[in-house]
Amino acid sequence: MATAAPSDADRPHSGLPASPEAVVVRFAGDSGDGMQLTGGQFTLSTALAGNDLATFPDFPAEIRAPQGTLFGVSAFQINFGSREINTAGDAPDVLVAMNPAALKVNLAALKPGGLIIADTGAFTKRNLDKAHYDANPLEDGSLAKFDVLAFDISEKTIEAVKPFGLGNKDALRSKNMWTLGLALWMFDRPREPIHDWLKAKFKSNPDIADANIAALDAGHAYGETAELAGPLKQVHIDPTPSAPGLYRTVTGAEAVSLGLVAGAQLAELPMFFGGYPITPASAILHHLARLKEFGVTTFQAEDEIAAICAAIGASYAGQLGVTSSSGPGIALKTEAIGLGIMTELPLVIVNSQRGGPSTGLPTKTEQSDLYQAVYGRNGDAPMPVIAARSPSDAFEVAIEACRIATQYMTPVMLLTDGYIANAAEPWKVPNPADFEPFPAQFLTEPRGEELLPYKRDEKGARPWIKPGTPGMMHRIGGIEKHELTGNIDYSPDNHQRMTDLRKAKVDNIAVPDQDVCLGETSGKLAVVGWGSTYGPIHRAVDNCRANGMDVSHIHVRHIWPMPKNLGDLLRGFDHVLVPEMNTGQFKTVLRDQFLVDAQPLTKTSGQPFQIAELEREIGKFFDGVPGNEGGQVPANDQQLPSTDGGAK
Repeated sequence: MATAAPSDADRPHSGLPASPEAVVVRFAGDSGDGMQLTGGQFTLSTALAGNDLATFPDFPAEIRAPQGTLFGVSAFQINFGSREINTAGDAPDVLVAMNPAALKVNLAALKPGGLIIADTGAFTKRNLDKAHYDANPLEDGSLAKFDVLAFDISEKTIEAVKPFGLGNKDALRSKNMWTLGLALWMFDRPREPIHDWLKAKFKSNPDIADANIAALDAGHAYGETAELAGPLKQVHIDPTPSAPGLYRTVTGAEAVSLGLVAGAQLAELPMFFGGYPITPASAILHHLARLKEFGVTTFQAEDEIAAICAAIGASYAGQLGVTSSSGPGIALKTEAIGLGIMTELPLVIVNSQRGGPSTGLPTKTEQSDLYQAVYGRNGDAPMPVIAARSPSDAFEVAIEACRIATQYMTPVMLLTDGYIANAAEPWKVPNPADFEPFPAQFLTEPRGEELLPYKRDEKGARPWIKPGTPGMMHRIGGIEKHELTGNIDYSPDNHQRMTDLRKAKVDNIAVPDQDVCLGETSGKLAVVGWGSTYGPIHRAVDNCRANGMDVSHIHVRHIWPMPKNLGDLLRGFDHVLVPEMNTGQFKTVLRDQFLVDAQPLTKTSGQPFQIAELEREIGKFFDGVPGNEGGQVPANDQQLPSTDGGAK
């Protein structure tokens, strides 16, 4: 059955126009309902339609939470439109809820007047009890301020795949494809790319492929033929104007992987990746394992320590060593990172940050490893740190990490986070000829009469010597070395000089001057961000500038060392606001380095900033009320999903 839409008197009606600029859709269901797959394929069709987009997959930390429970809800949000899209959107216009738990967890986020598409077949007494509903919300009037389209998707899916002889349990596995078909019709998307994908995915089992295609087509046909009043309309979104070129959707994990391969190619080195599975960094190992033809060796080690030590060994042998993890794994790798700094070998360490401390929030996003990246090692152990601002930006940042590592003979930490790693956006595939090579140089004979393996060049880098090079035997290891010969040297003056030399090398790494992403180079307020806060900050600053506020957006890629002009740039503003998903770590670094009175705006709920949250906080600098600026953004349940899953 399909519920009637409530009258305009009952709720604020904001139904989608026939051709909106942008739409936010959230697919939500049980972990086994295939919401990530549904969202991923809808993203593919949206990209092929030429829309700009940003996605936010969100799923439980449990391997498989009990079916139908609040903490087992998996969701996928996509914001797509005919204009530039910077974030996955604040609040959905459309919520597809596959069961009562999905509705309860995500309902608070839906815009008033938004559309709910619900599977009545899943709203059984048992599932309602699991979601802590006393009555069926599809029938008790509690959804009056929304458009509601509720019908038995489960039954319609079973009917669609009946010719293929599947039992009910197997048939219901195609329920997500039926729902995807309806969504494709609703937003005027082609089905053929999904047909092709299903045929390729189930090449060895064509009956399953045909059943899923039948379910997809049935959902699409339902949208075409159902005579429903009000809520179900076909919406067309024009393509986004874009420069000519080859485009593809890319996640942060994919972009990092491709960037690491490109960086190794530009350095003219084979690449060795040593990793250990950990959320959300595991996808990098998965992607790199498929790129062996580019001289990539992947190694899944028995633990985090073995993974980084193997990568250091590869760098010692003349390859580009790479490892990745998340905060807990980076903690385990810390001593070996110090070894890489002490031996002065090139090494790229990718940290896909997640909520912490300890195991923390494995599938939620955070930026709380900044102190760990910049300061978190024993001894004075300086290391360059750079941060990607979006999934596609991770490609160039990975190349930059490879450049710094090989040119300055140092480990480099590349920061992403759970949002960047899992989210997807369109990416214009660059021309390889646009990137300047930085071929690694190996010392093959002594510079002078005596081999001096720690004699530095003009950049402060020591020579890279492959083991086994005739006449080039030298010492290497974690014990302090003589500043030239590399022999063990505990003397106080030598350790002082070596400490100073290692610090000076990192301090003097050439990084580009800091630019202003949006706005002026001076004024009343600079909103300074790093990492994945780029999207919401950029959109919020743009909106505030349109309302006449004197605010600019500065986004920092090179966290350590920072751009030389950054201090002067920040001092050109009356106020500096630093939004970050931690308790104010980058704010502290800015205050320490430049003595600017940066104000923190922190959020540690495991969710990205919303545009509206940032607009509200920027507005406080212009409301004439002194002392109300900065602070902490309150946790809210209008995101994907609420921090407690709505559980009682």
